[in-house]
Amino acid sequence: MQVDVFASSTPLSGNPVAVVLDSAGLSSDKMREFAAWTNLAETTFVDAPNDPSADYKLRIFSITQELPFAGHPTLGSCKAWLESGGVPKKEGEIVQECGIGLVVIKLDLSSGRLNFAAPGFLREGKVSTEDLARMCDAMSIHTEDVLASRWIDNGPGWAGLLLKSASDVLAVKTDRIKEAKGLVWGIIGAYPTCQEQVERALRGVTALTNLEPKSLGDGQPLFELRAFDPLEFEDPVTGSLK
Repeated sequence: MQVDVFASSTPLSGNPVAVVLDSAGLSSDKMREFAAWTNLAETTFVDAPNDPSADYKLRIFSITQELPFAGHPTLGSCKAWLESGGVPKKEGEIVQECGIGLVVIKLDLSSGRLNFAAPGFLREGKVSTEDLARMCDAMSIHTEDVLASRWIDNGPGWAGLLLKSASDVLAVKTDRIKEAKGLVWGIIGAYPTCQEQVERALRGVTALTNLEPKSLGDGQPLFELRAFDPLEFEDPVTGSLK
């Protein structure tokens, strides 16, 4: 099954994931081979869980490797599992077993929407000067253009870079992204509606968690976000990085 994750009301507007609902008996090599054949950002394989508290076990593959966790495959696979007749042990809550552990997915029974809290970091802390320079070189920007950088790896290996503005994020060039092999990262920048709040947060005056999107943006975006993987280029939408 192919699921269109994060789609708007317009069909084929989200990020696709291929979901194999019964992967019993498939070897890791076969899963990897099939994931490469689909040529999608991720392909998932659903199987019976090992943990008795989980509803199913999920293995997630990109075109090149297996991932312990990824956001949009988690949501897409859960949706596919439910639509194929899966019934969770607890109403309104689905527990996914995957490489990073157990991920609890909440189901809004009225709207059918799914959401989850991102798992903890496998790696965090400041990005090294060398790695930051490689990412910036690949985007044809200077390290001085980055206001803050941090490892935010909850499975796929992400580093997060804060740029000066949303327009700077949109202006990043991608023709040299493949030069930064071995790194995956996201860039984010604020729109004018919350530029001041971001600057205050960087000075330690306040926290970004104090932002109130409805009053600040009035339905308009507050941030621009892009994600890069040199092996797979640019990911249009990603749950784990967000």
